[in-house]
Amino acid sequence: MKLSRLFRSRLLMPASLVLGLLGSQLSLAAEPLKTVRIATVAFSNAGKTTFNGPTYLMDKDPWLKEQLAKRGVELQWVPAATASVGTFVNEEFANKRIDFAFYGDLPSIILNASGVSTQLLAAGGLGNNVYLVVPPDSTAKSIDDLKGKRIALHRGRPWELSFAKLLASRNLGFDDFRIFNLNPQAGGAALSAGRVDGFFTLSDAYLLEDKKVGKIIWSSKEAPPDWKMRAELFGASDFVAQHPEVTQLVVNAYLKALKWASEDQHKAEYIELLSKSGQPQSVLLREVEGESWKDHFSPLINAPLRQHYEDGIAYSLKAKLIRKNIKVDDLLNTRFVEQGLKDLTLEGEWK
Repeated sequence: MKLSRLFRSRLLMPASLVLGLLGSQLSLAAEPLKTVRIATVAFSNAGKTTFNGPTYLMDKDPWLKEQLAKRGVELQWVPAATASVGTFVNEEFANKRIDFAFYGDLPSIILNASGVSTQLLAAGGLGNNVYLVVPPDSTAKSIDDLKGKRIALHRGRPWELSFAKLLASRNLGFDDFRIFNLNPQAGGAALSAGRVDGFFTLSDAYLLEDKKVGKIIWSSKEAPPDWKMRAELFGASDFVAQHPEVTQLVVNAYLKALKWASEDQHKAEYIELLSKSGQPQSVLLREVEGESWKDHFSPLINAPLRQHYEDGIAYSLKAKLIRKNIKVDDLLNTRFVEQGLKDLTLEGEWK
């Protein structure tokens, strides 16, 4: 039997050198955790960095910082600009500069297909609605009426999957339109200037209506729940495996924030906190109008969420966003949410 080149070279090394190398590797493996790094969407507000949604509550509540400090670990937030969340977070995960992140479904699928393994540890509620907007004088009533026309869509972002589902439901494809790859700010400007005939976006659609430069002709409120844009809590798989106790603390802190935000008596205060991102409260309220406030904060990894990610993987393969298939079971990890709900006596809080 032939020995591998590596093993043969080890045999030729002096025993003291081999023991020294092994000792160094064991020392590195046993090095204590010093910092937990969590990436999240952040905004600049009056010269200060403001985190988005539940992470704002997690940052203001000293519980997680105190729990980590007891273990000699420092909490570090890593802000991600809205214009490049997916790309930024994927690069940070790939270079092992973050341990956790709150971000969207499509970028996470692309990351895992590239060979960088992360796990979805807790869901991000019902998800965010997406909207199809046209100029105010447009005669278009549906996506069918825009066939052959110009549509602004930020490619590679989570809402591309929602757009693809809308097209598939009408037996349409991307080739049936002239797609302009524009971020939401540029897409809104293009619609206002009449350079595109439609714009697929998030709740900023209401701002375009308020400014009378656009009108909404479709939203995911009219569609199945798994059509919404999703963003969840993800963790680096190797970190989760090596530090399950710390991972549980992060998930529990997230659950505590969701519990507070989901209570009706905190709705007005939470909407006010969200408005610091620059979205008017009137827009934020219209985004959730007609939907369960509590369910908007459900962390459950359930059947609709599983279906959403199965669809996302299938779409990514079909659209050639990824070349390697990934298993949804490898992506979803229910262990920490289930334990966290028990730890905080929140079983049955969300259905």
